Amino acid sequence: MDKLFFGVDIGGTATKLGAFSQDGRLLDKWEIPTDISENGSHIMPNIAREIIRYAGETENVVAVGVGVPGPVRRDGSVKRCVNLGWGGFNPARDLSAQLEGVPVFAGNDANMAAMGEYWQGGGQGSRNLVFITLGTGVGGGIVLDGRMVYGSAGLGGEIGHVVVNPDEPMPCNCGQYGCLDQTASATGVVRHAKRVLARHPNESSSLRALETLTARDVFDAAKAGDALAYEAVDICMGFLGKSLAMLTNIIDPDMYIIGGGVSKAGEFLIDLVRRHYERLATLSEQRATIALATLGNDAGIYGAAKLAMDAVRR
Repeated sequence: MDKLFFGVDIGGTATKLGAFSQDGRLLDKWEIPTDISENGSHIMPNIAREIIRYAGETENVVAVGVGVPGPVRRDGSVKRCVNLGWGGFNPARDLSAQLEGVPVFAGNDANMAAMGEYWQGGGQGSRNLVFITLGTGVGGGIVLDGRMVYGSAGLGGEIGHVVVNPDEPMPCNCGQYGCLDQTASATGVVRHAKRVLARHPNESSSLRALETLTARDVFDAAKAGDALAYEAVDICMGFLGKSLAMLTNIIDPDMYIIGGGVSKAGEFLIDLVRRHYERLATLSEQRATIALATLGNDAGIYGAAKLAMDAVRR
């Protein structure tokens, strides 16, 4: 068997694995349940078992990259990972021991997705890229001159907790008020849609007939011409455009890639963000490209594999 790299993306409910050839081709992918019982102590043994099952023996594995849902230090350790039950744990070192010394490298899952999109997704051709994932929350990752930006404590790229709306009355989960996470996420879109409906009680909207409101409902209604739904998504994507303009003045990327469940609104969403970004990013006539992610749920395994490949080849 040819030598293999593996990319692993650990989620709170499922763990995705990908086997890659040495030239970067995805050969196979699959997922297993994430067993978070007993403080997540079964997660690494289960991953090791899957890798050995596929590779046959550890001698066939060059290296493994792992994406973790939490801040990861440069040495591969995590201080705290609430979703997995980890605290003061080094997943890279632990998995390497499970694999008889195979090199293992770990990074934040959003950073891994950013690297995946940069390498083989919507960011191909760029050198400086910011990836934003819009889901239940807002995450991100930054690639500068082809390298991930981790920061001193693994917080590089945490765009979701940039404060963009100081008038926000509700606290964010992080304790601040007005984080991008509170506006551009799926939950933020729904929250703002409800506020818009409450501000305009006498105006009709198709959203009023829905018992349970989702971000997709709001975007679909906005696309169909619902004025109140459009107002809500314009507010939310306006704050995202504002965030991108601020990032442009700090790191000046050539591309922004937007992924996550909310991004399924497609070019309609991109157009909204771009309009606000271009209105606010005024220091240069050269503007960054804003585009949709293309790898979907596979971005994390691609990025984790790339992390491993780059690490062993330096």
